Amino acid sequence: MRIRTLVAADAPWYRQLMLEAYRTAADAFTSTAEERSLEPISWWVARIAHPQGLSVAFGAEEEDRLVGAVALEYSARPKIQHTALLIGMVVREPARGQGVGRALLAAAIDHAAQRPGVQIILLTVTEGNTAAIHLYQQAGFQVWGIQPLAIATPAGYKRKVHMAYRLPDPVQAAMA
Repeated sequence: MRIRTLVAADAPWYRQLMLEAYRTAADAFTSTAEERSLEPISWWVARIAHPQGLSVAFGAEEEDRLVGAVALEYSARPKIQHTALLIGMVVREPARGQGVGRALLAAAIDHAAQRPGVQIILLTVTEGNTAAIHLYQQAGFQVWGIQPLAIATPAGYKRKVHMAYRLPDPVQAAMA
């Protein structure tokens, strides 16, 4: 398995992976396959490799096939430039349990830590997705809130667990 930063040319494969995830794990995402399938390829390019550096995505490849991905979104807005959002974590079923999610998460955390001024990574995960919550907690994310009625599903409303990862202060880390 190889983890790498995705580039614009990867957009069709990333799109395919995400649309598959939206269909097979619909409750895990706030977007649907139907709505995202309408997005032009330029939307997918911006999601994985924003021209102004406001997003980046990492892919896990096995035998030249994308088996997992995760993305980070940054903001140009001055009051929230210190925050990164972790979005779209997905690992295809056959690749689960092999450390793919851990490796993708480590790549995203490392990227955010290298970005000047970023102090915290935020994410949401659908309540009941115990494997994902466990993965995030093992990486150091902490629950800070629960959003009621977060997503409507055929089985009813589901809550979203809000989690945060506080990046080490580079000044304090240098002094240690």
